[in-house]
Amino acid sequence: MKLRTINNVDFRGKFVLLRDDFNVQIVDGKITDSFRIEQSMPTINALRSAGARIAICAHLGRPKGVRNMEYSMAPVAEYMKIPLIPDCLDKEFMKNMKDGDLVLLENVRFYPGEEANDPDFAKKLANGFDIFVNDAFAVSHRAHASTVGIAEILPSYAGKLLASEIEHLSSVMENPKRPLLSIVAGSKVSTKIGVLKALAKLSDKLIIGGALGTTFNYALGGKVGNSLYEADQKNTALEILEFAKENGCEVLLPLDKGVAKEFIPTASRSNKDFNEIEDDDIIIDAGEATTKRDTTAIKEAATVIWNGTVGMAEWQPTWSYGSFEIAKTIAEQTRAGKLESIVGGGDTVAALTACGVKDDITYVSTGGGAFLEFIEGRSLPGIIILEDK
Repeated sequence: MKLRTINNVDFRGKFVLLRDDFNVQIVDGKITDSFRIEQSMPTINALRSAGARIAICAHLGRPKGVRNMEYSMAPVAEYMKIPLIPDCLDKEFMKNMKDGDLVLLENVRFYPGEEANDPDFAKKLANGFDIFVNDAFAVSHRAHASTVGIAEILPSYAGKLLASEIEHLSSVMENPKRPLLSIVAGSKVSTKIGVLKALAKLSDKLIIGGALGTTFNYALGGKVGNSLYEADQKNTALEILEFAKENGCEVLLPLDKGVAKEFIPTASRSNKDFNEIEDDDIIIDAGEATTKRDTTAIKEAATVIWNGTVGMAEWQPTWSYGSFEIAKTIAEQTRAGKLESIVGGGDTVAALTACGVKDDITYVSTGGGAFLEFIEGRSLPGIIILEDK
């Protein structure tokens, strides 16, 4: 896939609407994870150096088309030390802009026309701008006004981050170093059927963990206690296992689990094989035997794709064991030059950050849903419209 990029574009004196993904975690008005902002800076700096007059368009949370200041972009503007324009459709600020100036527009999702990809809203958003740059891979699987509608109006290009995401993910999907190991976890089989099948077709081995793995164990007759799983996905799980077998992919399901009697961070932990799990046990993390097997599989791989923590990794240290061991092993192998690692998904990236190994990963994607849909092979509307045909 070849995209139109910002390379060799004349931005001097041009008004540029830059779509970034600044949907970051904010606690008590302060940003607690600036990863997506930092990843966007190469494009921002390149545009400023080229003399562009830049307005960043972004969203925060799901205000559902109404002006809810709980989702204001103000903390992001404060963090970046740039002016916040109170209305994303306000153009008055443009009169005073100079080459290299940068502002942040208020939450674009304060308008219902954004998620509806309303043509009239897209025209209002585009008004006054000369060029559109999309650098928000994480929302490019959505056909919204700020990803697709505006790209149909203005000359449009992919930013450095977006182009890098597509380059790295395309490379591993089209010509991965083998053996390729994929690790997929999370809560619901029903939301990951497509990506599980895509990875079963692509991978040499596939680890299925978390509540996803619990559903697969249930489908095979394992005990799951009072845990999160999808009973109605039993047949789907069995179909995926058969599909993997037909495609020569070895599936590694949980052998044991870390369980408790209460679903709370401070609960007392026990490690149990599936045949030992009692009716009132709650599965919260991968077990010790499972983790040992999984880390061994990582050491045998040349490429690893990882999405989804295998337990409640935010409940440290008791319930982060499985996810942190996976993260540390992937990082160690990557540092040693033995592994190419691709990691995506908010919770998964947070686990990398929490155990201090994010910088050791070959490529950390800013996308969650977009990351999975790209791997699945779906056409992402915000990407397709930027193709250099």
